[in-house]
Amino acid sequence: MTENTEGTGTAGAAPRAATFDRAAGYRLLEVLQDERTREATLPGLERMAPGFADWVVTSLFGGTYQRPGLPLRDRQIANLAALAALGGVEPQLTGHVTTGLRVGLTAEEIVEVFVHLAPYVGVPKAVAALRAAAPALAAGIDAEVGTGARATAGGAA
Repeated sequence: MTENTEGTGTAGAAPRAATFDRAAGYRLLEVLQDERTREATLPGLERMAPGFADWVVTSLFGGTYQRPGLPLRDRQIANLAALAALGGVEPQLTGHVTTGLRVGLTAEEIVEVFVHLAPYVGVPKAVAALRAAAPALAAGIDAEVGTGARATAGGAA
């Protein structure tokens, strides 16, 4: 557990301690990403920047994702919107489309996230997001047809 002691939070209130649970982060990553995706990402990051992959998993999946208040499905909607708005991060966006399908978003809902963003982030970024999403959506639909069901995850914040 790491404690944030900077700032005072709300007027006069002591700041809430930030917690980071490394083991919970790796468990959640197994729910959110398939093994092939994890193996294509983490070892390469580790070779290039030792310790960075572990920091990402621990702080993001073992920290931010563990906070109460948003289910995984809603966190994925926020991720999709943020990555589409950012632009230039198509590999991550494609991965989060796949994760969205894994946690229960439908292809229609994912497409609608990007369409809804168009007036806010611009048509070119919305179109780029749709293009980046297309292969993952097609693969997800193919998997759904092949198995008769979509993978879902639940329980974690």
